Amino acid sequence: NSKLRHVEKDVLIPQIMRDRAKELCSDKVQAFTKCCQETGVLMVVKCRQENTALKDCLVGYYSDPSFYEECKAEYLKQREEYRATGIKRKRKKLTPNM
Repeated sequence: NSKLRHVEKDVLIPQIMRDRAKELCSDKVQAFTKCCQETGVLMVVKCRQENTALKDCLVGYYSDPSFYEECKAEYLKQREEYRATGIKRKRKKLTPNM
């Protein structure tokens, strides 16, 4: 049964999308993080270019229908495994590579 509940469509699948997009945009995440660490309070002004590049990368994935379908398929696979085994798969925590 691949019918999705509201919480799955609006919360769980978007969470997978955010996690995967952060992984796929990791170079831009790292550049923005590094800029913020080096700049301190002035990061809003000084890191504008890195912030824009990061946002553009993330939004590119968030607005891609095929990326949504990939993440939906991944979610349905996880849900199927859980229903078959009763064992919830832990989501990986992203750790910045510093």
